[in-house]
Amino acid sequence: MSRDLRPSARGAELRDRMIDFMHEHVFPAEHSYEQYRREAGPLDHTVPPVVEELKREARRRGLWNLFHPESEIGQLDYAHIAEISGWSLHLAPEAINGQAPDTGNMELLHLFGTPEQRTQWLEPLLDGTIRSGFAMTEPAVASSDATNIQTRIERDGDDYVITGRKWWTSGAADPRCTVLIVMGRTDPDAETHRQQSMVLVPMDTPGVTVVRDVPIFGRHDQHGHCEISFDGVRVPRTSLLGEEGGGFAAAQARLGPGRIHHCMRALGAGERALSMLVERAKSRVAFGGPLADQGVVQQQIAESRIELDQARLICHLAAKTIDEEGNKAAARLVSTAKVAVPRAVTAIIDRAIQVHGGAGVSDDTPLAGMWAWHRAMRLFDGPDEVHLRSIARAELRREPELRP
Repeated sequence: MSRDLRPSARGAELRDRMIDFMHEHVFPAEHSYEQYRREAGPLDHTVPPVVEELKREARRRGLWNLFHPESEIGQLDYAHIAEISGWSLHLAPEAINGQAPDTGNMELLHLFGTPEQRTQWLEPLLDGTIRSGFAMTEPAVASSDATNIQTRIERDGDDYVITGRKWWTSGAADPRCTVLIVMGRTDPDAETHRQQSMVLVPMDTPGVTVVRDVPIFGRHDQHGHCEISFDGVRVPRTSLLGEEGGGFAAAQARLGPGRIHHCMRALGAGERALSMLVERAKSRVAFGGPLADQGVVQQQIAESRIELDQARLICHLAAKTIDEEGNKAAARLVSTAKVAVPRAVTAIIDRAIQVHGGAGVSDDTPLAGMWAWHRAMRLFDGPDEVHLRSIARAELRREPELRP
């Protein structure tokens, strides 16, 4: 495999276009977005109008659905663009229709959806007119092991009946969220990895109740991360996504690209935090000179640059491997990136917070919110410990070139 991790000519052109979009439209829109959310209140999940304005502009610039397997670029090219979107995590990913959990759900519908399911759900998701949720994690079991899932999906004639409780269903509080992909057990007696299936559940189905939006470190995101109960929810058997018993395999197919996309965006947050750290160090005066003259601050800047570049190389190598060898071949590298990137990014954000002093822990800067989200990233899509276990197992199986 080639180790050239530079974007293609087309990817580089789109990256430059994305940078212009960020500076000309996204950054100026951040104040409007935050003001709307402040005035509406943390439990209001309506969409700030500026979001739709940005979506229209992104489409006009050709920055739309670039994550999609049928787009004109691969995952490595997309990594360079998605990182730029991570400079403004609340706004830019959605502006280019590259936001979680919709991208993962669109990939599932693309891979496993029937023609009817694609028409009903995939097309409006690709068009950005609806949003969706992915309901897998449950409060009563350790969902880092997806085989623990207890929600039941039982056949009843021409229907499935769903009973259970989910949480951390991102996107479900957004009024545009129209459909959930729900994972549950269809056959508890089957082989462990064939017990689960996925079904498409419209949000307005009787028995679907959004219990609450779960905050992250006290913060409520606009699209929400919801606890949802399913009380005898009835959907037609045509709502099955893929094959019965194929839910676990489908989840793995979804989570691989989803994990690496989170890492791509996180690199952008790390870059913004480092930029803020440098600017603060140069402009803030203490003890007779700028903080940038202090050796300890210089060390923090240097460590941040090293860690961020290391994490980026891992992420880009994983993306390159997906492009050339497929998701399965990239699994270990994706796990490596999923551990390395949020570790590096949270460390950089933490240093930026420290140099900003009291402003860093307030909402006068975006740093506190950035830290909260990327600290949570060490848990969602598989906690660090699960990925470390996978990496270790792969290493133990590997035939080394160097023989002791």
